[in-house]
Amino acid sequence: MATKEFKNQKIEHYKKQFEKAKVAVVADYRGLSVEEITELRRGLQAQDSDLTVTKNTLCKVAAKDTNFECVSELMQGPTAIAFGFGDEVAAAKVLAKFIKENKKGEILGAVLDGKVLSKQEAEKLASMPSKEELYAKMLGSINSPISGIVYSVNGVMSALVRAINAVKDQKSA
Repeated sequence: MATKEFKNQKIEHYKKQFEKAKVAVVADYRGLSVEEITELRRGLQAQDSDLTVTKNTLCKVAAKDTNFECVSELMQGPTAIAFGFGDEVAAAKVLAKFIKENKKGEILGAVLDGKVLSKQEAEKLASMPSKEELYAKMLGSINSPISGIVYSVNGVMSALVRAINAVKDQKSA
């Protein structure tokens, strides 16, 4: 049985995670080995996220008076929480990809901006493009009209040069 001091340390750890996080994706980790959980953790850490296998009662205590207080609705059975500290989509994306590839575990839901997302909504969150992808699309659409103008002006200039060359060739012949 865990000591009171150990439980308090766990609660403090969970509180720190909740304070830093922008999103919390709750998953059932049944069927995953320690090696697979470690692999998932490494994948999440590469995306400025982290995975914590939780003790539900302690986690519920830690979530009180935070934006993630409603996470207790999702905590049933053995749960792990993927905390996203940077991009809100990254943690859900990595977790969903891992579950799909390994065919083990399942996403139970998520908490974003103080609101509970159902399993389906959390999976939709995972399918959304990341911030970097959105930035690239936005820059591409901003750059597109400028490129079109450059190509149009360049085309007119090329046509003018060809016409002048044709006139020069005609007069010299």
